[in-house]
Amino acid sequence: MRRLLRALRPIDREIARLAVPSLGALVAEPLFVLTDTAMIGHLGADALAGLGLASTILQTAIGLLIFLAYATTPAVARRLGSGDRPGALTAGVDGLWLALGIGVLLLVTLLPVSPAIVGAFGATAGVEAAALEYLTIAWWGVPGMLLVFAATGVLRGLHDARTPLVVALWGFGANIVVNAVLIYGLSLGVAGSAIGTVIAQWGMAVVLVAVVVRAARAAGAPLRPGLLGVRSALTAGSWLLLRTLSLRIALVVTVVAATQLGTVELAATHVWFAVYSLLALALDALAIAGQALIGHGLGAADVARVRSITGRLVAWGVAVGAALTVVVVALTPLIAIAVTSDDGVRDALPRALLILALGLPLAGLVFVLDGVLIGAGDGRYLAVTGILNLLVYLGLLLLPGLGLAGLLAAFTFGYLGARAATLGLRARGDAWIVTGAAR
Repeated sequence: MRRLLRALRPIDREIARLAVPSLGALVAEPLFVLTDTAMIGHLGADALAGLGLASTILQTAIGLLIFLAYATTPAVARRLGSGDRPGALTAGVDGLWLALGIGVLLLVTLLPVSPAIVGAFGATAGVEAAALEYLTIAWWGVPGMLLVFAATGVLRGLHDARTPLVVALWGFGANIVVNAVLIYGLSLGVAGSAIGTVIAQWGMAVVLVAVVVRAARAAGAPLRPGLLGVRSALTAGSWLLLRTLSLRIALVVTVVAATQLGTVELAATHVWFAVYSLLALALDALAIAGQALIGHGLGAADVARVRSITGRLVAWGVAVGAALTVVVVALTPLIAIAVTSDDGVRDALPRALLILALGLPLAGLVFVLDGVLIGAGDGRYLAVTGILNLLVYLGLLLLPGLGLAGLLAAFTFGYLGARAATLGLRARGDAWIVTGAAR
């Protein structure tokens, strides 16, 4: 790996040094869910289905708050680029306080209404009981997980992607051991899985927060919350929350549309999104590198460097997307065999996965430009155009006669195409390039 890095040009080397460990940390996150699934799967169908229902609720709530990392990274990177390391860590500490506050608010708000949330899904009594048992415990880990998001954002803004990776790997390992002891050793079942995950989440949070606090003390940055910093982070985060919400809605309406097409189409769409989500991790790692590098370049008022980084990120995004295209095409027969024994779903998957494969270079472009503009603090533009892009996609879904291929093509080339157009138009101009320690 070191030889490969030395062979790259300096900017590409910086991108790789941030993107590669970020990818490892991103992969570690879904492993928490996979670990729970593998262990709970041996407790029966009700327990497994209950875990799936509870995880859907949790991931929806937590996924919308990823802005705690995405807003913190560029804010810290800007101040670091301007030469103000104490200011960078002050912004980071404010992000931690914001994460803790939102986490506690979610806990006290959603914990009492968990029965109503689970009941709204209309599951069987056994599934509902398992989901509620898991969820009422798992909510206590949400503040810790949000602190992990924020602290990870701080460290990425400081160009340290290795520490979050190491902590994520240790957290994943601890989660396996603790869950095994609680689920099987102490016979706690679903509750044991939830307790083990909460312990792992808070353990990761404590370690990452300690790293940030130590850096803040070394730089002479205050540890108390600054109202101005928290307000600034909340404002930037609110635009990113709206942007993320538009993305989530696009995914949900795709599943709803697939449901109307039939069981086979819905099953094929589930596989399609599972593959898409896995491949998106590689593209998202590039976007995270872009957030840190663009924020740093703007903080240093080095516009030429910002333009150069943007160009290289675009090249990386399209190239990685093209490489993933080859991988998906080659593995399509194996994927179809591995994920289902249903002949109808197997027949539908090759065309669906071909559409996915052909759209990956476009997805690579979208992901990196999204990361560039997040790094520039251009959240308002991302939020507004996110709504416009969603409206374009909803219009495409109203076209008559859309089958499975038409639906997936509308998402891949219509929705992602609209995002590429709005992102590309912005990136070609200069309005997003605002230099200085803060936007």
